[in-house]
Amino acid sequence: MGMFDAFDISASGLTAQRYRMDVIAENVANANTTRTEDGTPYRRKVVTFQAKGPGKESFATVFGNATSSFSNAVGKGVRVTTVQEDFTSGMNKVYDPAHPDADESGYVTYPNVNTITEMTNLIDATRGYEANATAFSASKSMAMAGLDIGKA
Repeated sequence: MGMFDAFDISASGLTAQRYRMDVIAENVANANTTRTEDGTPYRRKVVTFQAKGPGKESFATVFGNATSSFSNAVGKGVRVTTVQEDFTSGMNKVYDPAHPDADESGYVTYPNVNTITEMTNLIDATRGYEANATAFSASKSMAMAGLDIGKA
């Protein structure tokens, strides 16, 4: 693994976590959006990451390669693969017959955004971002130390 590979790996993690934070912010901002452009309530979005690399090996294959030779265990970073709408959690129905988006029974369908879940995910993304920033800084410090050794 080259010196700049560590920078690339950390930078890909920083980019992915920043994008995840942007999607979480969009979810929180639309927590009360009952009508989007297509006339339906906003649906929570979820970001999916995938390891960069040539193939999609199983965990057992990666672990086997890692134990046999360290050079096979070196990753290439992470990337965002998809941003999908969350269809697993249900929408929230609230009785409010005065609301303009209420149905015939007086219920308004609100987005499936749970602010507590979003804030927990935001903390997780922030910690991931900080970890990648720390790794980047450590790689930079090692590179600078190597350059200082070369001066002498």
